[in-house]
This record gives sequence, C-alpha cells and structure tokens, in this order.
Amino acid sequence: MKLEIVRELLHFLLENKKWWLGTVVVLLLALSLLLVLTEGSVLAPFIYALF
Repeated sequence: MKLEIVRELLHFLLENKKWWLGTVVVLLLALSLLLVLTEGSVLAPFIYALF
C-alpha cells in the first residue's frame, strides 16, 4: 500500500514535470528524520527552537 503511494507520486512528478515537488518531498523527509532521531537527545531544544 505505501509503495503504491510512492509509485503514484513518482509517476505524477514524471508526467507533469513537477521536479521542484521532488525537492520539497526530500527536504520534508530529511527534516522529519532529523526530528525523530534527535527526539531524546541534548540537541532537541535547539532543533525545536528553529520551528
């Protein structure tokens, strides 16, 4: 099910030439991964202060 959503997103990006959306998705994934990995660390207050 999740793989199907990724496949549809890639198909949409390729078909409609919306390359900038791919960059936005990658940046959102990177930020969310950063927040999840540093949730219990000392860096958490500094990261949350950015938002």
